[in-house]
Amino acid sequence: MSGKWFIIGCIFATVVILIGGVYILSATNSPQITASENAKAQLLNSNSFDWGNIPMHKGNVTKTFSIQNTGKDVLKLYNIKTSCHCTKARVSIEGAESPDFGMSTVSSWTGEVMPGKQAQLTVIFDPAFHGPQGVGPINRFVSAETNDKSNPKLTFTVTGTVVK
Repeated sequence: MSGKWFIIGCIFATVVILIGGVYILSATNSPQITASENAKAQLLNSNSFDWGNIPMHKGNVTKTFSIQNTGKDVLKLYNIKTSCHCTKARVSIEGAESPDFGMSTVSSWTGEVMPGKQAQLTVIFDPAFHGPQGVGPINRFVSAETNDKSNPKLTFTVTGTVVK
């Protein structure tokens, strides 16, 4: 009989742990942003870039994309994520730098771009991150959410070929 109660206790403890984990994951620091009809995110250059050949041992490569607020309300940028741990992203708005964002980063950071102003999103790729087996073509993404009702998610793509 005591074995039965042990199993029931283990099941109960597992359920409590799972519920607690779900609660913790749902209570992230991600900001709650209201969409705006008058905040407009416009990309000033393409949202994709090809580095071509990327030498593995020459260090990180970067690409900066420009986002302009062409609307009348403040444009908010938040929940910035990358598609791989080898890639980071950072936002600069009028000289103020955000923290680095990665694949598993959860942040309460929100960048505010005033009407007529720009933000720069810099993508940093580490070609040596995956080690010697990491040669060959790469295709990485960075996403940023916005309060622009007509453009709520911006996606940027960087490609290239890692060579030894």
